[in-house]
Amino acid sequence: MNYLSATGLAKSYGTKVLFEDLTFGVSKGQKIALVGRNGCGKSTLLRIFAGKDQPDAGEVSLRNGLRTAFLDQEPDFGAATTVMDALFSGDDPKLSVVRRFRQLSTDPQADPQALQDAMDAMEVHKAWDYESRVRVVLGKLGIADTDQAVAELSGGQRKRVALARVIVQEPDFLVLDEPTNHLDTDTIEWLENYFAASTVTLVLVTHDRYFLDRVCNEIVELDGGAAFRYEGDYEHFLTKKAEREAAQDMDTARAQNLLRKELEWLRRQPKARTTKSKARIDAAEGLKDRAAGTRRESDIQLNFKAQRLGKKILELEHIQKAYQDLVLIRDFSYVFKKGERIGIVGPNGVGKSTFLNLITGKMPPDAGDIETGQTVAFGFYEQSGLNFKPGQLVIDVITEAAEEIRMGTGEKLSASVALGLFGFPPPVQYNHVSELSGGEKRRLYLLRVLMEQPNFLILDEPTNDLDLITLNTLEQFLLAYGGCLMIVSHDRYFLDKLCDHLFIFEGKGEIKPFPGTFREYRARKAAEAEKARQTAPVKAATSAPKPQKKDNPKLSYKERKEYEALEGELETLEEKKAALIAQINAGNSDYQNLQNWGQELEAINQQINDKEDRWLELAERAE
Repeated sequence: MNYLSATGLAKSYGTKVLFEDLTFGVSKGQKIALVGRNGCGKSTLLRIFAGKDQPDAGEVSLRNGLRTAFLDQEPDFGAATTVMDALFSGDDPKLSVVRRFRQLSTDPQADPQALQDAMDAMEVHKAWDYESRVRVVLGKLGIADTDQAVAELSGGQRKRVALARVIVQEPDFLVLDEPTNHLDTDTIEWLENYFAASTVTLVLVTHDRYFLDRVCNEIVELDGGAAFRYEGDYEHFLTKKAEREAAQDMDTARAQNLLRKELEWLRRQPKARTTKSKARIDAAEGLKDRAAGTRRESDIQLNFKAQRLGKKILELEHIQKAYQDLVLIRDFSYVFKKGERIGIVGPNGVGKSTFLNLITGKMPPDAGDIETGQTVAFGFYEQSGLNFKPGQLVIDVITEAAEEIRMGTGEKLSASVALGLFGFPPPVQYNHVSELSGGEKRRLYLLRVLMEQPNFLILDEPTNDLDLITLNTLEQFLLAYGGCLMIVSHDRYFLDKLCDHLFIFEGKGEIKPFPGTFREYRARKAAEAEKARQTAPVKAATSAPKPQKKDNPKLSYKERKEYEALEGELETLEEKKAALIAQINAGNSDYQNLQNWGQELEAINQQINDKEDRWLELAERAE
């Protein structure tokens, strides 16, 4: 069943053509990842699909009656003042019904007939459990205060609220622009599990390759204004893309060879001769386009030479940092060694960015010492980005840092050549920075940091807004980088590939080093959780204090049988509880099931409490 058909789409901004005569289709059940270079038009295409933008030419048609939802990179909640208002804003018919009912049900002066009509509409749209579903999803996404003002929300919190809004709408067709941006790892994994199990039809843009592989069954690449489809995972896409480009290069080479022969033939003809074959001349003209091929930006092949690093690098001794009652770092010490590659992970708001600001000297610790070696040259890619000057040209941003850069081979590259390697061809280098997309600006900022040739490179969320192709080539550069590397990221693939040591920010100021990759860390955490689950029922019974003998009457035969059975009953209930929690956390079902499971979990907890009380009562009288 066809959900969306787009034919002949074209879109330009000024002189920049994003795509022309583009055809795109989405069928029921497809989960499509849209990939391509920053600035190729991915977000624009999503906005066109969602009806938020219009193409210059062509048309998009959606199946009649299709319920759609759209997650923008920068969510807009309109006039909503609180989180709850934002969740009930939007054009979806069910949202309108719920919004109307909430307004009337809280208005003491509401017309009774209008309230009855609103209740009937709630019944028709099966919207009675909407608010409870909202609260369940908010809990999964880490939003607790629904009365908080929207204006006070951070970028990450706004993204979470917007995600909750589109999820609870339960649309048939969902369009998502970078859904994992600003989310911590636990939330990303929950979202990944939810969409992997959901039957919703998806088109999304993401840079998270684990998320892409788990959720999507097809990849569509925008390249040179055309769309190329690949079924399978990210690795399969890279293989098939390389094969396509190799075939395209061969076709271009053949066309160039044939064009040379045709041009030579045309030059040899006498000027006075009028019998030249018009068809052959026209064919030669047509060959020019094929010979030019589709210009692809070169993969970034960078091997910048870092400054020399001495023996002493960075030593942290009992550092502490707090903001009033919020403790971010408590008594942390560490001595950095040459070539260390450290990943920093943990929930949002636990002090990761503050930690980076401390070690780079942007702020002092409240207590403790930070000693930096004399040869250390930090390169700090900050999450907030670079404040570009008004009217600044692309090339000016780089030449401010350095006119040239030395490669590992000793060769020197000019700023212009480095820009070319980083996906900014000469015509773009003299454009204003304001004309770049968000991803292109971050790529430019990253090159600016690298041009300073640091020997201690710190990257705070470098994967946000970067395209997959740039990420792949950035990883190749960082794998060959000889200095110290520290990365804050929620991109699990990126961390696994580049870091072999972690700092785990657990909250309340606790930072625990972990010697291993992120995948190894998650595996250990899962094993510990499973072990705790298996041993919990035993501990619940055996850890109870041994009762002192009292002058209470001894157990009757019936009570002793009950006492002996209680341990097994408690173990069974604990297993049921763990299984329910696993089902709820997996997010693999609809919200009616989630609600039922929640009620069942509450009942099981009550049974456990009652049986533990009875066990303790009987244990006091047992011999």
